[in-house]
Amino acid sequence: MDTRSKILIDTAILDGKSLCVVTGYFDVLRAEHVRELAEARRRTPECPLLVVVLQARDPLLPRAARAELVAALRMVDYVLTTDDKDVDALIEALKPAVLVRLESEDVRRVSRLKEHVHRRQG
Repeated sequence: MDTRSKILIDTAILDGKSLCVVTGYFDVLRAEHVRELAEARRRTPECPLLVVVLQARDPLLPRAARAELVAALRMVDYVLTTDDKDVDALIEALKPAVLVRLESEDVRRVSRLKEHVHRRQG
């Protein structure tokens, strides 16, 4: 199965659906992300899980690659990419049953990863 088919260009297919929406940068995709997405799926098994991959500041991986990695996860039904400035309007339009925002945690995780790499190089 080509999981890239989960990556949406627009939200028309989602109209009227009760969704669980998870937003974040997913740069880089880590085990914590997988656990958080699995927990979101567990909390709302009746709702499709939409993951919104946001544009990261100074990303390690391109957004398209991050979207493909997230789409490859079994628990994810749909993936959408958008800019940070558009995410609030998107959430308002979708009116998700459950919303999980991971942006702050993602920034913290990347910072810890970079610090770890710098310590190992030193």
